[in-house]
Amino acid sequence: MTTVAADPATRDGILAAAHAVFMRRGTSGARMQEIAREAGVNKALLHYYFGTKQALADAVFRTAASNLLPTVFEVVGSTLPLEEKIELIVARYIGFLRARPYLPGYLISELHADPERAALLLPRPSGAALAALQEQLDAGARDGALRPIRAEHFLINMVSMIIFPFLVRPMLDVIFGIGGDRFDAYLTERQQALPIFIRNGLRP
Repeated sequence: MTTVAADPATRDGILAAAHAVFMRRGTSGARMQEIAREAGVNKALLHYYFGTKQALADAVFRTAASNLLPTVFEVVGSTLPLEEKIELIVARYIGFLRARPYLPGYLISELHADPERAALLLPRPSGAALAALQEQLDAGARDGALRPIRAEHFLINMVSMIIFPFLVRPMLDVIFGIGGDRFDAYLTERQQALPIFIRNGLRP
């Protein structure tokens, strides 16, 4: 029996093709045959490298998360003023999800089906980064510039407001007519408006 040697370039090409198909179809609507055609390989090679569509989707998600989350944690733990941190995190998350709008829905569905998979799909934030953010929030509260808030609540509130439009995009189109090109314009507006809203929410 002939064994095919693993080739990193082929694996990366399959991941890029899967990303492209997930963009068009969503994760649930994607088919392995279409991903194989997009990658220019046969379907058997997809199974050789990843086994199942779920394993391939996990690999795409982990690759994406590993590109975004460490940079966000770096911002969280930096010495930048809080206002700049908020603007940077909002900009990076929205830019990231613009290129991968299927990811929030995929993550939510996977975590509801199997909550323990969070440990496999998501890197853990640095304790030092969270501690640095908490110290910054506490200092603002002591000075009377901010209301007291735990770092976890602050981050969850902010990330939730960033992700929500991507999760309910069809609803936004039906209710507000924010679809197609209008959705992209809406994201540009939201990237500018959301940091102001978050900063105002922190004030006493």
